[in-house]
Amino acid sequence: MTKSQQYFQDMMEYNKEIFDNFAKIHDEYSKDPEKFQQEFNEEGEKVLAIIRNYENMLCGQSEGGKYGKFSSNLSDTFWGIIRKQFPKIDFIGLK
Repeated sequence: MTKSQQYFQDMMEYNKEIFDNFAKIHDEYSKDPEKFQQEFNEEGEKVLAIIRNYENMLCGQSEGGKYGKFSSNLSDTFWGIIRKQFPKIDFIGLK
């Protein structure tokens, strides 16, 4: 298991209730974006804050060191895993 996958699993496990709730809203939003946009944005902001926190923990160690150039790849990999689970995550904040 890669470091990105481990951080993703930890994030999902430690914030299970929030992500379970977001998963339900995400599915509803996928079916009817106009109806669920407001709720999707509200819950999505909570989820994005958690994701950014884990992304910082994941990449923060490598940014300052000699492996700084790999930090963006690590971040991209982490977001790729998230997008597989939540394909509409990039639509948070739309009006």
